Amino acid sequence: MDNLKGMMIRGGVVRLCGQAANFALRLGVMAALARLLDPQDFGLVAMTTAVTGALQLFTTAGLSSATVQKETVTNEQMSTLFWVNLAVGMMLALICAAAAPALVEFYNEPRLFWLTVAAGFGFFLSAVAVQHSALLQRQLRYTTLTAIEVLSQAVSVAAGVAMAFYGLAYWAILGMTLISTAVYIVCVWVAAGWIPGPPRRTAGVRGMLSFGGIVTLNSLVVYVAYNFEKLLLGRYWGADALGIYERGYRLVNLPTAELNGAIGGVAFSGLSRIQSDLPRLKSYFLKGYTIVLSMTLPITVFCAVFVDDIVEVVLGPKWRDTAVIFRLLTPTILVFGIINPLAWLLYSAGLQVRSLKIALVIAPLVGAAYLIGLPYGPTGVAFAYSSAMVLWLIPHVLWCLHGTVISPRDILFAAGRPLLAGAAAAAVAFGAQLCLGGSESHLLRLLLGGCTIVATYVWMLLFLMGQKTVYFDLLKELQGALSTKTHEKSAAKVQ
Repeated sequence: MDNLKGMMIRGGVVRLCGQAANFALRLGVMAALARLLDPQDFGLVAMTTAVTGALQLFTTAGLSSATVQKETVTNEQMSTLFWVNLAVGMMLALICAAAAPALVEFYNEPRLFWLTVAAGFGFFLSAVAVQHSALLQRQLRYTTLTAIEVLSQAVSVAAGVAMAFYGLAYWAILGMTLISTAVYIVCVWVAAGWIPGPPRRTAGVRGMLSFGGIVTLNSLVVYVAYNFEKLLLGRYWGADALGIYERGYRLVNLPTAELNGAIGGVAFSGLSRIQSDLPRLKSYFLKGYTIVLSMTLPITVFCAVFVDDIVEVVLGPKWRDTAVIFRLLTPTILVFGIINPLAWLLYSAGLQVRSLKIALVIAPLVGAAYLIGLPYGPTGVAFAYSSAMVLWLIPHVLWCLHGTVISPRDILFAAGRPLLAGAAAAAVAFGAQLCLGGSESHLLRLLLGGCTIVATYVWMLLFLMGQKTVYFDLLKELQGALSTKTHEKSAAKVQ
């Protein structure tokens, strides 16, 4: 506990580096598959997620979060949870196979049958690694976890591109997921070095099962809320329209998803260890929140200003219709950058019931927005979805913070300067775009525009707004944490 801060900082840096590598891999495979496959292939896989995506949430049953969040956990408890996860995974695979005919009938698409059945096997595979992964998270072994994730991602990318190149079409997309999961399982079992024992009724897991159940239900509600539009588009507008929307949706969410994935796990693990130390909890949370938001703002500006260039470079000319979807969804990057970190606070403080109530309000809100935009196709749905999330932003923040150690003023103070710096960077970037208007190279425009945004944003935030000391102190803490780790390794070798 004494070295928790250093472990969190080291873990955060490692996760950021790992997620940067994963981002590059995913961006690369997205670009490759966009040129090897057709919109219909992506649309078919997206159709299966109406079932598989929702069932995937039950694979962990929230028990990985329960294992990480609990202050102390025994081997008997983890072993019992392992067998619970395995049973759930097997049941989900059977449910997925049973649902395949209904999915074929709903979309009137016979190719979905075996695609859905094969996807169900992934549930069983995922369940095998849940508790081993949670054990590594509890121990804050994020260097190990990051290496495993990058390796599994790299192997799956190579396999997916090869499958697409040899004409396996939509099977290449599913194959990537299954191969990545298989490699991940082998690695986490070896790294954790833990062999589950037999399940025991007296292990005392009832409270953990309750926590996991609420987390799972919350994830399910959120998933339905943020994916219901894909079901509607696939049903009423077809695979091509859904494929265009899905690629735009995935591309616009990729940077912030990677960023939140990098810091979120470390933050949740660390904050859970100090949930009873409120001053320390507040300090750590606000620093993490500031970092995430400060990194989200330039991404938002970059995506908003250089939409057409991003689509051309990443997806290629045949996906130009995706640019409209991407542009309309850009506001959600900032919205999720502001609200996603609040989940760290709720879960680490044991306020998972409040998170569920919030999700139960979000679901009908965005669902109504989808129905309003559906008659206008993918662009109408994207506009309605973004509008709903922007309107929901302030109520969401206030509800999350109510009665916690963090006040709205704390969030405003943490977010105010990055937001102003982001607005200035947006204005400069827009001017730069006009100056680069004659350039025929989309990649050149992205490189020059990106450098302009980063330079303007950093100068505004660090120097003009006086945040240099804050971020330089954070850098010193990082250097101290890394130095401590180096000394610990040296001492261990001497011993």
